Amino acid sequence: MTQSAARRTLRDDRREPEDGSTDGPADKASDGDGGDIPASGADGGHRPRRRMLKWFAAVLALLLVGSAGAGYVYYRHLNGNIKQNPLNLGDHKVAEPTPNAAGQTPLNILLIGSDARDSEENQQLGGARETFGSTPLADVQMLLHLSADRTNMSVISMPRDTLVQIPQCTDPEDGTVYEASNGRTMTNQSLGHGGPGCTVATWQELTGIHIDHFVMVDFAGVVAMADAVGGVPVCVDANILSRDSKGHGSGLKLREGTHPVKGKQALQWLRTRYGFEDGSDLARAKAQHMYMNSLVRELRENATLSSPNKLRRLAEEATRALTVDPGLDTVKKLYDLSNELRKVEPERVTMTTMPNRYVGARVEPTEDAEQLFRLVREDIALDGKDEKPTEAEEKATSTEPAAPDARIAVQVVNGTRTDALAAASGRASTVTGILWEKGFTGAFAGTAGSLSRERTVVRYPSADLEGDAHRVAEVLGIPESSVRRSTDVSGVTLVVGADWREGTTYEAPEQDDTTPESAEALNGADDTACMKVNPAFTWS
Repeated sequence: MTQSAARRTLRDDRREPEDGSTDGPADKASDGDGGDIPASGADGGHRPRRRMLKWFAAVLALLLVGSAGAGYVYYRHLNGNIKQNPLNLGDHKVAEPTPNAAGQTPLNILLIGSDARDSEENQQLGGARETFGSTPLADVQMLLHLSADRTNMSVISMPRDTLVQIPQCTDPEDGTVYEASNGRTMTNQSLGHGGPGCTVATWQELTGIHIDHFVMVDFAGVVAMADAVGGVPVCVDANILSRDSKGHGSGLKLREGTHPVKGKQALQWLRTRYGFEDGSDLARAKAQHMYMNSLVRELRENATLSSPNKLRRLAEEATRALTVDPGLDTVKKLYDLSNELRKVEPERVTMTTMPNRYVGARVEPTEDAEQLFRLVREDIALDGKDEKPTEAEEKATSTEPAAPDARIAVQVVNGTRTDALAAASGRASTVTGILWEKGFTGAFAGTAGSLSRERTVVRYPSADLEGDAHRVAEVLGIPESSVRRSTDVSGVTLVVGADWREGTTYEAPEQDDTTPESAEALNGADDTACMKVNPAFTWS
């Protein structure tokens, strides 16, 4: 199947009723597209993604509210608006990242857009009356990574119909256990397995990235927020009318060039699929990235936010639309978070889409996706502007001196298994022998089954063992960047990866730290980006 044909299949399979009609329950369960909003003609497949923008508006505006002294007048009231759910409903945890030399750690926030129609306002915006109160879907998922030193920010969008393994999750309200998915299923269904904490668990299982917080936003308030910031500039390279002969489309109508959109028109922009590039979900995500970057710039610069009344309204709408984990359940906590986010200049913000390929009418992560996840795990800026630490600076991260080599206990684990190859036989015992020859008589081969690790790593559980871990890495020639703190180990643990399947000397492979082109990175300061209009949807 050609890529264009696959995209057409994808569009047909989603059955998005962009003509104002509604899907039946079976369609709702399969892809979450419940229908169009009336009159405005907003594109039924993407109502959730603009909620991500509401979240950006919420946290940044709340900062301004706080600094103006207006937000705290309604502090208790606004706190009462915010809903909360547990952070992680899965059984597995991902180790927190190791602090840098200055003791700083990255911050990872999962932004979730729910298609829930659980209120009259949400129902009016979302349409599809027969789906009122049905199981919500996480139709928008974006991971926001704030670097440890707060100099840069990376955002990864995951297409809503990415095929993933959803782990076992337990509903915190009634104790219902949702078994792990039998095979791969669409990632947006994770929200229906107990709540946003299962979406967090799904992301952590897929990416290996520790997630600190989530923010979930529903339909309500998007129009009011767009109005409150005075409009968000967007650009099209030709006149566009998102409506075909059968009534499909968001109804967005703009002339060629850059125009501020607000209210329902902003909602139409964020939902438009028919008319942008090839009409795929990926093109729509690109338009949303442009909008988000522009919105952040407006929030930084737009003087209309100096109005206390507009700020109060924005704070009211934002807090009513939010569901968060307990770590973000007050205006003060959101205020503190927005302070952290504002430290990053727009030119150091990088928006990406998880690299993917079609599997029938769905998509799956590619090898480039793992590259993107690794960069985030290792806190490497996606814009390529990181200043590399010197060898002395890397060694300075060890806060505790190492014990004598003979007194360092090291468990060696075989992690050489790959998707294509079985584990290399006897590697744990062989490397243990190498350590003994070098004086590490406390080294021993682990008895656990073989693991799958692309690169050889050294892990340690606590600061008092950090020096020992770095000493082991130094003796074997393992780079400092491969030494990390982890709560998954009980002592210094050497995992022999697929990059050391044979031989007695470790040779660290050259590591590519560039952002894959397939991630379609967009810089936050790029105010020249313009959406390409499909000629079939233009007008004169």
